[in-house]
Amino acid sequence: MNFMVVVDQNYGIGKNNKLLTHLTDDLKYFRQTTLGKVVVMGRRTLESLPGGKAFDNRVNIVMTRDLSFNHEGAIIVHSLEDLFSTLAAYPSDDVFIVGGGQIYNMLYPYCRYGYITKIHEDLTADTKIDVIDELPNWELVWQSEEKENNGHTFVWTRYENMMVKAY
Repeated sequence: MNFMVVVDQNYGIGKNNKLLTHLTDDLKYFRQTTLGKVVVMGRRTLESLPGGKAFDNRVNIVMTRDLSFNHEGAIIVHSLEDLFSTLAAYPSDDVFIVGGGQIYNMLYPYCRYGYITKIHEDLTADTKIDVIDELPNWELVWQSEEKENNGHTFVWTRYENMMVKAY
């Protein structure tokens, strides 16, 4: 399992249930990386997508405590046990955690790689995730050259978890 996220310099990921900014190159990178794969997200992340629609050409798995929640184009799970049971049908390398904050923080230990787009500024987020650089067992293994979109400079990074927790 992997995770993919865009963070500002304070590891903020969103504000008012929306992305902090739109980076065209990063949206293309996200699509290219996850196309044909499995994406795992929380209910509010799904609802924040354009039109509240699940991602095309991907298996969408949504975690929610709402037992009555149903959504076309998504597999709904209500616990870690349900999630792990569902994920058993897919290659671990093809699974990407894509939000939101609680889901990232809960599933970090089970991920092999973290693909983090780091924006070099404070975008005043109201939702933050754990700072991967401060978590034990995570090592930066790759970083791109600096890029720029819409007036924001950023880098793509990949971290590796040296002690992945089995699920």
